[in-house]
Amino acid sequence: MNLKINNRFSTELPADVNETNVTRQVKNACFSYVTPKIPSNPKLIHFTEEVLELLGISREEAQSVEFTNIFSGKEVLPDTRPYSMSYAGHQFGNWAGQLGDGRAIILAEVENNQQTYALQLKGAGLTPYSRGADGLAVLRSSIREHLCSEAMFHLGVPTTRSLSLILTGDQVLRDVMYDGHPDYEKGAVVCRVAPSFIRFGNFELFSSQNDLKTLKLLADFTIKYHFPEIKEAGKESYIQFFQEVANKTREMVVHWQRVGFVHGVMNTDNMSILGLTIDYGPYGWLEDYNPNWTPNTTDRENRRYRFGNQPEIALWNLYQLANALYPLIEEAAPLEAILNSFQTNYAADYANMTRNKLGLFTKEENDNQLIHLLTENLQQTETDMTIFFRKLSQLKKMESEENAFSIVTDSFYKINEVTDRVKETWLYWFTQYLNRLRKEDTTDEDRKAAMDTVNPKYVLRNYMAQLAIEAADKEDYSLIEELHLLLKNPYQEQPLSEKWFTKRPDWAREKIGSSMLSCSS
Repeated sequence: MNLKINNRFSTELPADVNETNVTRQVKNACFSYVTPKIPSNPKLIHFTEEVLELLGISREEAQSVEFTNIFSGKEVLPDTRPYSMSYAGHQFGNWAGQLGDGRAIILAEVENNQQTYALQLKGAGLTPYSRGADGLAVLRSSIREHLCSEAMFHLGVPTTRSLSLILTGDQVLRDVMYDGHPDYEKGAVVCRVAPSFIRFGNFELFSSQNDLKTLKLLADFTIKYHFPEIKEAGKESYIQFFQEVANKTREMVVHWQRVGFVHGVMNTDNMSILGLTIDYGPYGWLEDYNPNWTPNTTDRENRRYRFGNQPEIALWNLYQLANALYPLIEEAAPLEAILNSFQTNYAADYANMTRNKLGLFTKEENDNQLIHLLTENLQQTETDMTIFFRKLSQLKKMESEENAFSIVTDSFYKINEVTDRVKETWLYWFTQYLNRLRKEDTTDEDRKAAMDTVNPKYVLRNYMAQLAIEAADKEDYSLIEELHLLLKNPYQEQPLSEKWFTKRPDWAREKIGSSMLSCSS
């Protein structure tokens, strides 16, 4: 492999002077040099062809021993020094101090077609930020990250990408549900790819340490390479930077709400400065539309990171970033103005997004009422979010309310719960919706085509990932490839894959991995 190395981050920002790989507090440094753990018997399970192309790696090269060795951590790329980033963060609303890449190691930054990408191994061993953990990852969580990164990309959601999934040949001890019953699982390494892995927490660390010199270096570096459109200098550049991050974060969360994605751990150290979905841990997809649902067992009591709360948490996290950047600006007013506009802008974006999901291309005064009533109705009985919106595009604007209702009945999990009262509220909503559609000039065919580009037919439902994990545990990797291919075209009909366009099966309702997940990965 002939990769063009362009290590901007580790060349231009200060390194940790202590090169011992022991857990410790790191000061005045953006990263620490680390050597990945050498796996005993690495085996390539899957790679993503599109990501190979991004990096300028051929399919033949991806099937080489060299590829497996480099992206499992067994060999280091020539003329490179892998490193882990230092950052801090708020976890579940509480200040956690220094965190850092506890099991992520950046191999290098690679340039191809005028774009630069950081290559980061997840699960390649101990770093100075491992905080008592082993720095490793298991096959279970690695499959989930590999599949979901790519599924999100093809849904049109800003995300990190996944290049490869490799078994290490080593066993890793994990207590899946934190209930005192640890067991050995197969170890694995995923190679994540993104323009940058800088997080809100990188800025929080230096601000909390009152290390304004490094804080400024990091901010200037981030603007220079990732926000080159910012031409202002001094504090104006940092204000504009914060505005851009707020915009990108808002856009990301609107996409999450559009497709029913629940991140599960929206800590500030898991928030990308580029507005990318990052750190696929105990994430999940809404099956039935439930704003109070979170897949993360750690968050079961308070549900801080529940689906319906994600926009508020994004704003809360932006407040923490604003506090971190404040020493560079020394004026609260411009930061507060950006924060205050977030909710208004989000509400407008959310309304537009939902109009698109409903096939409405003009704005009407009562649209918010129509949307509110819909979200209430979706919660009356378990209603599959993905199936409901996908089926909705099939109705014709001159349809009767009864016919319109019958089109979406497949989305109800418990049809016996659709009582007369529930049905009446739906018929009332369909009356309003059909009246609203009739005010539009769009034809039924054009509306359906447009709705089908924003309402996916296929998402990585929790049980689908679990089936792939269970098969892979028996050395059958065919389902990983099947789901990978299916989710490359989530908006297409794909009639041969109709079996995946179905409600969550009953067996998956309470099954670990299919409905609940822990951070133990």
